[in-house]
Amino acid sequence: MNDQLRAWLRTTVPAAWSAMVAWLITAGAPQWVTDPLGDAGPTLVVPLVLGAVYAALRAAEPHLPVWAARLLLGSATPPTYPPAG
Repeated sequence: MNDQLRAWLRTTVPAAWSAMVAWLITAGAPQWVTDPLGDAGPTLVVPLVLGAVYAALRAAEPHLPVWAARLLLGSATPPTYPPAG
């Protein structure tokens, strides 16, 4: 797998997991939480969850088995980037 595809996967796969978590939160959140937010609820929840899930996955990555890293991050190997200059 080339580095461009690996970088794309390691961005989109955690985003997909985050979207699913955000959907579960908004679908199961009590009305007293979601009603005051109105239509802005999903707009606010998705970026917050994306940031939290991505940070959690990156922190957990060194401790994950290879199969779990592939499932949660899209690839168990980070891409390599050429030196700037």
